[in-house]
Amino acid sequence: MCGICGILSTSPSFDASERAVVAMRDTMVHRGPDDAGAASWAASDANVAFGHRRLSIVDLSPAGHNPMPNEDQTVWITFNGEIYNHRALRSELEAKGHRYRSQTDTETIIHLYEEEGPRCVERLHGMFAIAIWDARRRELFLARDRLGIKPLYYAQPAGGFVFGSEIKALLAHPAISPDLDEEAFYHYLTFVCTPAPLTMFKGVSKLSPGERMIVRADGSTTSEIYWTPMSPGAEREVAEMSEAEMEERLLTLLRASVEKRMMADVPFGVFLSGGVDSSTNVALMSELMTEPVRTFSVAFKEYERYNELQYAREIAQRFGADHHEVVIGWNDLESFLPEMIFHQDEPIADWVCVPLHYVSRLARENNTIVVQVGEGSDELFHGYDGYINAARFRRRFWEPFQRLPAPLRRGTGRAVTELARRVGRGEVHATSVAEAAAGRLPFWGGAICYRGAIKERVIAHNGHVAPDAYEIVERFWRDAERERPSADLLTKMTYLELKQRLSELLLMRVDKMTMATSVESRVPFLDHELVEFALALPPEMKVRDGVGKYLLKKAVAGSILPEHIVYRPKQGFGAPVAEWFKDELGRRAQTQIGSSALRERGLLDYEEIDRMWEAHRRGPVNWAFHLWNIYNVSAWYDYWVAGRDSSV
Repeated sequence: MCGICGILSTSPSFDASERAVVAMRDTMVHRGPDDAGAASWAASDANVAFGHRRLSIVDLSPAGHNPMPNEDQTVWITFNGEIYNHRALRSELEAKGHRYRSQTDTETIIHLYEEEGPRCVERLHGMFAIAIWDARRRELFLARDRLGIKPLYYAQPAGGFVFGSEIKALLAHPAISPDLDEEAFYHYLTFVCTPAPLTMFKGVSKLSPGERMIVRADGSTTSEIYWTPMSPGAEREVAEMSEAEMEERLLTLLRASVEKRMMADVPFGVFLSGGVDSSTNVALMSELMTEPVRTFSVAFKEYERYNELQYAREIAQRFGADHHEVVIGWNDLESFLPEMIFHQDEPIADWVCVPLHYVSRLARENNTIVVQVGEGSDELFHGYDGYINAARFRRRFWEPFQRLPAPLRRGTGRAVTELARRVGRGEVHATSVAEAAAGRLPFWGGAICYRGAIKERVIAHNGHVAPDAYEIVERFWRDAERERPSADLLTKMTYLELKQRLSELLLMRVDKMTMATSVESRVPFLDHELVEFALALPPEMKVRDGVGKYLLKKAVAGSILPEHIVYRPKQGFGAPVAEWFKDELGRRAQTQIGSSALRERGLLDYEEIDRMWEAHRRGPVNWAFHLWNIYNVSAWYDYWVAGRDSSV
C-alpha cells in the first residue's frame, strides 16, 4: 500500500518538474515510510512526472521500487494497492514473453497493460489506484478499483493535470489553491461526505468507484465506468441454486477472499469487534494459519454500552488469537482532532474515525502492517435495522401513499412536518413522510444527516441556492433500474450504498485512518466476485422474519462461530459522542463552530445550530450526528482553507 502522485504538463509554463512532484509526494510520508521514488520525462508535446511513497508489503526488496517501467521504459507506472491474482497473471504474461525483474504485483500491471491497454483493470482482482504513462500513445491512464477501496484525486488547472492518493498532495503543487466548493458543501451536509466526482475543494475531483480515465497530451480526457455489481452471470448462477447451495457458495467465496487477502511479506492481523463480520474474518483466517491470528480491539473508558470487548475477548480466546486492546476517552478525541482533520483531507463526518485511528495505531505499535476489516457485510446482506425499516416503510406506507390524490398527499406531509416541529420530536420521520408526499423515494442511504425541513432550517437563506441532494440518490436508483430492471428493493438499496456511502464514507475513513498510521487495510467482504454473488441473491436470503444477514448467519452459525455470537443483537461500531457532547467536549465544539472562519461564508444559520445544541443538552432529542457534521466541517475549513489551528 502506498501513496502516488503525478503531473502532466500541457503548457510550457506548467511546472512538471521532478522537484514539484517530490514536494507532492512528501506530503504523504505516512502512506509510504519505507521508500520514496520519483521520475520525470520530457517530450515535444508534454512533460510528465510521477511520485511514489512505498509501504512495502509484497517483495520488500529494492526491486519493488516505484515508479516502475516496462522493459524498454516506454510505459511507466505508479501504483497504490494490492493485486491478489498477480501470480496467476504473471504465469500467463511470462508465457507471452514478458520479462520480470521483481516479484511485485506492480510489474504484472505494467505487462498486462502492454497486452490489453486500459482494459487490463477488468482482469485485476484487488484494490487499486493506478496511474500509467504510455509514451507510445502519449496518454496518461488512471483507474480506481471496482468498489472504490482506494481513492484517487485529480485536478485540471490551466496548462496541466495533477493527481494523487490524497488531496494534500495536489495542494502542494503551485497551481492548486485550497477553496471551498459550495455545491459539495451542501451535499456533504446530507451525505456526511462528498459524492464523486466532487470533493470539498473547489477544482479538485475524485474518480468514482470502478472508473478509468485517459488524459491525453493535449489535456483532453475521456472516462467510463468499467464494472457493475449487477452481474448477469451471477444472477443466472444463483437462480439455479438451492438454499443449501447458496450457503456453500457463500462460504467458498468468503474463504477464498480471506485467503487472498493474506498475501503479504509482513505481519498481518484483524480488527476484531466481536460481531459476526470481524469474528468470521478471525475464524477463517485461523483455518489457514499455524501461528496465532493477531487481533486488535478498541473500547471506551465510559459508557459501557458502546463496548464489545467481552465478545472480542471470547472470540480471541476461542481461536487462540494474539489479542490486543486499547481504551480511549473524550480527551483522546480532542487531542486527535487536528491530526484527524489533516489526514481526512476533506471532512468525513463519521466519529468512528476516532476509534479507528487508535486501533490502527495499536496494530502498528505491535508491528502489524496489514489488517483485515469487516466493512461491506452489512451493506451486502442488510445487517442494520435501518435497511429493513426503510424497506418496510416503502412497502407498507410509501407505495400505498402514492395512490392518494396529490393534494391530499401534500397536505398530509405538511401537517405531519409541522406537528413534529412543534413538539420537537420525530422530525427525521416527519421528513420521510413529507418526501413521500412529494413522491420521493424513502431510502437515501444508511448515513443521511441533513435533509428536508431540517436542512432547510440549518442553511442560511441569503441568496445561496443549495443543490437538491435527492438528485444524487435518484441518479443511482435510475442506474440500478437500468442495469437490472428486475432487481428487488433490497438489491437496489445495496447498489446505492456501494456507489455512495460505502465508497466515499466507510472505505474512505478506513483508508485515511489506517494509512495515517502506515497500516494497510483489506476488505474480504468486498471481493468483487462475492459482491456480485450477494447482489444476485433473492431478498429472502438477506432478510427473513424481519432479521437481516439471514444467509451469512446461517452459513457461519455453529460450524464456524458460536450461535450466540452470530445471533446476538446488532451493535454498530460507534462512539459515545452523543454523551460527550452534553459535557465539556460539547461546549468546546460549540465554541469552535461559532468562531469558525466558515461563518464568514454565510452558508449556515448559526442561531439554529445553537438551538440544536441546547435541545441536545436538554434531551431527549439526540442531535449529536448533526452537530458532529458541522463541527467536522468547521474544523476542516479552519485548517485547510482559512489556515487556522483546528484544535477545540
